[in-house]
Amino acid sequence: MKKRYLLGVFLLSCFIAKGQDSTIKSSVKNVEAKVDSVLALMTLEEKVGQLVQYNGSWDLTGPASEMNNKQKEENLKAGKVGAMLNVLSVEATKEAQKLVMENSRLKIPLMFGYDVIHGYTTIFPVPLAETASWDLEAMEKTAEIAALESAANGVNWTFSPMIDVSRDARWGRIMEGSGEDPYLTSKVAVAKVKGYQSNDLANPRSIAATAKHFAGYGFGEAGRDYNTVHIGENELHNTILPPFKEAAKAGVATFMNAFNDIDGTPATAHKTLQREILKKEWDWDGFVVSDWGSIPEMIAHGLARDKKHAAQIALNAGSDMDMEGGAYESSLVSLVEEGKVSQEYIDDAVKRVLRVKFKLGLFDDPYLYANPELLENISFEEHRNVARDVAKKSIVLLKNENDLLPIQDSIKKIAVIGPLADDKDTPIGNWRAQGEANSAVSLLEGLKNNMNKDVEISYAKGADLGMGERSFLMPLKINETDTSGFQEAINKASEADLVIIALGEDAFQTGEGRSQVDVGLAGVQQELLKEIRKVNKNIVLMLINGRPLEITYASENIPAIVEAWQLGSESGNAIADVLLGDYNPSGKLPVSFPRAVGQEPLYYNQKSTGRPSNPTHVTYSGYTDEKKDALYPFGFGLSYTNFEYGDLTISAEELTPGSPIEVSFSLSNTGEKEGKEIVQLYIKDIVASTTRPVKELKGFEAVQLAPGETKTVTFEINEEMLQFYTANEKWESEAGEFEVMIGGNSRDLQTVKFSLKK
Repeated sequence: MKKRYLLGVFLLSCFIAKGQDSTIKSSVKNVEAKVDSVLALMTLEEKVGQLVQYNGSWDLTGPASEMNNKQKEENLKAGKVGAMLNVLSVEATKEAQKLVMENSRLKIPLMFGYDVIHGYTTIFPVPLAETASWDLEAMEKTAEIAALESAANGVNWTFSPMIDVSRDARWGRIMEGSGEDPYLTSKVAVAKVKGYQSNDLANPRSIAATAKHFAGYGFGEAGRDYNTVHIGENELHNTILPPFKEAAKAGVATFMNAFNDIDGTPATAHKTLQREILKKEWDWDGFVVSDWGSIPEMIAHGLARDKKHAAQIALNAGSDMDMEGGAYESSLVSLVEEGKVSQEYIDDAVKRVLRVKFKLGLFDDPYLYANPELLENISFEEHRNVARDVAKKSIVLLKNENDLLPIQDSIKKIAVIGPLADDKDTPIGNWRAQGEANSAVSLLEGLKNNMNKDVEISYAKGADLGMGERSFLMPLKINETDTSGFQEAINKASEADLVIIALGEDAFQTGEGRSQVDVGLAGVQQELLKEIRKVNKNIVLMLINGRPLEITYASENIPAIVEAWQLGSESGNAIADVLLGDYNPSGKLPVSFPRAVGQEPLYYNQKSTGRPSNPTHVTYSGYTDEKKDALYPFGFGLSYTNFEYGDLTISAEELTPGSPIEVSFSLSNTGEKEGKEIVQLYIKDIVASTTRPVKELKGFEAVQLAPGETKTVTFEINEEMLQFYTANEKWESEAGEFEVMIGGNSRDLQTVKFSLKK
């Protein structure tokens, strides 16, 4: 009787705020007390239940038809489930929550997760493309909109952002991250966490974010998804962990561990990563969720004998919630009873889950994310406007010989050609959440929507890129032989003043499980490009893709190349804005583009090696059949105007802790159009206790300039910027000489030196 009374008092305190203003929620100040109060009332079975996540694989608004789903429904009623994923409507969310709230003993509400990667209904550029904008405010805004649309549809938890540093274009999931640089990825991570969580999970328009995949997932051997990872402590701490640390500092609600192993230990079983670094060293208080089935996958890894053994390893290592693995629900109770998993570890995991639920306001109102009025009040037109804005900022101009772009008034006949020219689905990209298939504005549509009516636009597909069924679950079958559409395209190209040809990748060529050994233009696309060039050399190549591509032939033979990525719902209109000169392109590459696939993995911040730079002699760290540098380097991107960098000046040649120095220079727009330059700052540590990269991005700034305008740009350099994971196995700076480099990309830089004195 006493226990029931305490439960009643507790639940009354939890739900007293229900119906009040949405901003009145559980404060951080008393969250811990409430978490402890709930934990004290829970049985072991109920605790384990909070560590279980189910896929919403059945119609929750109707009876469960399959035996497996009937059992899941019974477990929900018994309070033996902590979260669900892929429950995708206000109605379904409400019904699932009812099963718990109207039947379970303690009535602990569910969380509802979903892969909201680059938009929910309104689709924004794929993350790699959006990072090319280098516009952190825009990235935060798109995450904020995605959160609102998700919350309005019953989702309160996204498995995003993916902040795996990735250097290999062969890896399909490179499209889902922010590229090759840990500093830029760290900045994007913070922007996305703020956007999703609104700096406060108590905001009912916000959702919980997930930093994934912890850790090393982007370093899979040979670019193969899920593959083993070979890295040392230096690489782990200096390259892979910084974005995760920044996400943790920004208050990200959850982490997701990775599928891969690191030096023999699957990330799901990595106690050093999860318990020692994340939870202890970084003092992070959220919870870790496994990736889909990654706990029982340790059986295939060869680390676990069976599901029970996998559950023991994972929980002890610090994996708090089992996503659709079935290992925790089947084994944790007995593992605790047998003394193989401690009650302390169970309690810690449960408290972490409860803490996030309190912060989300679910104890105040379990149906907070089942509010149909929120969806009714969304301005999707406004969201599309934002999608168009960030899409045009993400476009990168790679080449523009003879100022072919923007399209001149003298151009009266344009041939739009290519398998992706009128494709309304590929621009949506992979991981499209609830983005409607074939709902994007195509390149052809965008030009017709925005082009002067006196310009004649003709269209020919030329060839299909893929053949047969295309879906998230199946690899795309590439058209390798059918060129029957070539002649129509050739005829139209021969009659045009300008050819715009759209080539690249289908939406389902990149993404999870889409690793490739060839990152060139697949199928018959390059052949089509060569045939068109024979009849008209006035060509603008539009690349629509989700990964860096090998485009050496195009770079050598096509006068204008535009990296348009997979830009989302407003793709065609955004492209038209750039091609017509209504927006001056300002995007910069977040990844290096290779000269040949054999260069992969390829990245700008390499080590120099002991034999770094004698290409005239065979015994140097390069290739005998190709240059070793990128075709288009990290940070590269042209404009319709020209920017001139003045000489660098440094405020002092010696820096001391607590006394930063400044590097300044003038930036002038010497062209005839207003433009924006993303100025980049790199630093090189010349001599250190471990080998250091040849340069590392440490700052950037967007500078808008009118024609003829000059501004002085100043960067502050402080001691913290010089810190790294040293031979002492800790983050610190070391006294010595440094180079600071400034420029518009990672290759074309000016340099001055300074020293750090300690």
